[in-house]
Amino acid sequence: MNYWLFKTEPTECSIDDFANAPTKAIVWEGVRNYQARNFLRDQVNQGDQVLIYHSSCKHIGVAGIVEVVKAAYADPSQFDAASRYFDAKATLEQPRWIAVDVCFVNKLPALISLDKIKGSTKLTELPLVQKGNRLSVMPVTPSQWKDILSL
Repeated sequence: MNYWLFKTEPTECSIDDFANAPTKAIVWEGVRNYQARNFLRDQVNQGDQVLIYHSSCKHIGVAGIVEVVKAAYADPSQFDAASRYFDAKATLEQPRWIAVDVCFVNKLPALISLDKIKGSTKLTELPLVQKGNRLSVMPVTPSQWKDILSL
């Protein structure tokens, strides 16, 4: 099993959205960065655990945990002309973007803020706190996972 951190804007898809659909998978779509896409395509597997990180909002931080229930497949939004994630260069034969399905595991009792994460000496190698790293999908080591949840 691998561990991941997925960034999301809570106005688009929050941990509460997952909690309100606990038995239904949510399609994690719209990733439009090649490095993040490659993680989804090549390394994210069914059963992997994911920290949901709320960004671009008033209270930034880790809000909960979801689990990958369906691994890499062609992101359906790339073929939908009405979607803001539409990609005219994508074809069914050669999709450019990848989605995964994730389901709710739990909401954390309190948000683990970015300031707390940055303040931890154990998390200096976490991609989230590295300068210039803006990926929406990033790996988390097992020890980083434990350290984040211990905050």
